[in-house]
Amino acid sequence: MTPIILLAVALSGAMCVLAFALATHALPFMVGLAAFRLARACGAGVIVAGIVAIAAATLSFTLFVYLREVLRSSTAKLVLIVAYAAPAAVAGYSLLHGVIGPAPLSEPVKTFYCVASGTFVAVAAVLRLSAIK
Repeated sequence: MTPIILLAVALSGAMCVLAFALATHALPFMVGLAAFRLARACGAGVIVAGIVAIAAATLSFTLFVYLREVLRSSTAKLVLIVAYAAPAAVAGYSLLHGVIGPAPLSEPVKTFYCVASGTFVAVAAVLRLSAIK
């Protein structure tokens, strides 16, 4: 019984790491998802739509990295950072709201935790974007 419990804890931790990684890169992920849905709506197969989605997500992330390097104005860089971090904040908020939704906590406490999670994920997204050279 103990190995099963340890495995469940390890898998839960791995899922949290995966969810955090996807939340910090929410903008490229959502661009890829939108490209996938558009390709499927235009009649492409799942494999072709997947390739289109991966290409769109990669291009959007590459565009943000390129713009971060090219832009000279601090205001333009701030707008770029906010554009990248805002979807990450929403994803972090939604992620924790889905996890603690059924918990027996009061609504203000749930909201506080969700806002803190959204802020944490947004800051992590900004730090990840600024760490890439």
